[in-house]
Amino acid sequence: MKAIFFLSFLFIFACKSGDDDGINCTQEARAGLNVTVRDAQTTNYLGQGTTIVATDGNYSETLEYIDGLIPSFAGAWEREGTYILTVSLQGYTTFVSEAITVTADECHVIPQQVEINLQPE
Repeated sequence: MKAIFFLSFLFIFACKSGDDDGINCTQEARAGLNVTVRDAQTTNYLGQGTTIVATDGNYSETLEYIDGLIPSFAGAWEREGTYILTVSLQGYTTFVSEAITVTADECHVIPQQVEINLQPE
């Protein structure tokens, strides 16, 4: 009986994670940049045909278009950095943003929500 108790204790102790720091990270990927684009005059959302390029030093990425009730763009998936966004759409003046900093916590990037108003030409 003592042997069973000892083996049970040993099994429970061996299965307990020594790395348990109380933080449970999810396996999902998060976009560091989440962007909506509007027409500066009508305030209508702009989507299809809009191109957004995020640049951080030598790194450059075209944000992914997400078609939905409110069209949006996402990128910098789990990537920290300081980004400049260049937004272009035919019939509008190209927009270049100020620097946008994406940071991270123990698990994921902290998503930055950005709304851009494009001026018609």
